[in-house]
Formats: sequence, C-alpha cells, structure tokens
Amino acid sequence: MCGAVRIRARGEPFGAPYCHCQDCRKSTGAPVSLLVGYEEEQVQVERGVPNVYESSPGVRRLFCGDCGTSISYEDDRLPGEIYIHVGIFDDPAAFGPTVHSWHSQRLEYINILDDLPRHHESSRPR
Repeated sequence: MCGAVRIRARGEPFGAPYCHCQDCRKSTGAPVSLLVGYEEEQVQVERGVPNVYESSPGVRRLFCGDCGTSISYEDDRLPGEIYIHVGIFDDPAAFGPTVHSWHSQRLEYINILDDLPRHHESSRPR
C-alpha cells in the first residue's frame, strides 16, 4: 500500500485459492482471502524488507512493517511454495481464483457463486 516493500512474481502461478480459514481472516481483517500460489524461486523482494509473523508453528505471514499490508503466507508443510495476497499486485484482475480452501471454515454469509472445487481443508496436500 505504501510502497516500502515491493515484490515481483515471475511466470505463471500454480493456483489461486480463496482461503476461508480463520487464520487468514484474522491476519487480513477480511472475511475471505484470495491468494496466488508460486514456487519460491519465482518470487523476489525488489524493495524493502518485509516483516515476518509466525502465526502458528511453521507458518509465516509476511507484511509491511510501515503500513501493515499483508503480503504473503508460507507454510513449512508446503515446502518451496509461497502464497501472495492478490490485492498487492499491480493488476490483481489478472488472477482468477481456481479453488476454495478451508471451505469448512467459511462464514455462513459468504456465498461466492462459482463452480470451483471446494475443499473441506487445504486444497494442497500437506
């Protein structure tokens, strides 16, 4: 939001999950998150140094220390993967969602009308 941290993702992502989990809600303040999944080597920090918060053992959430913008999510159980919040991209409309993760934790009033697969828990094997 403020530009203190800038990241670049190169190439095609392997997916773009909606995440309905409680942890994403708490870390972003939004009722559902849309993330874009990349292999770690596709992503680099071009400016600044993101702050890191370990929200649970082995789970890191990166954010801007100046303005607080949520940047990404990493999980040791998903080695080599990084999930970037779609809202930080210059063109977030370029990324369409591909799946719903943690649909079991979806807030009842959130009804996204689409035909995407809905996973009770994570859409990625852990």
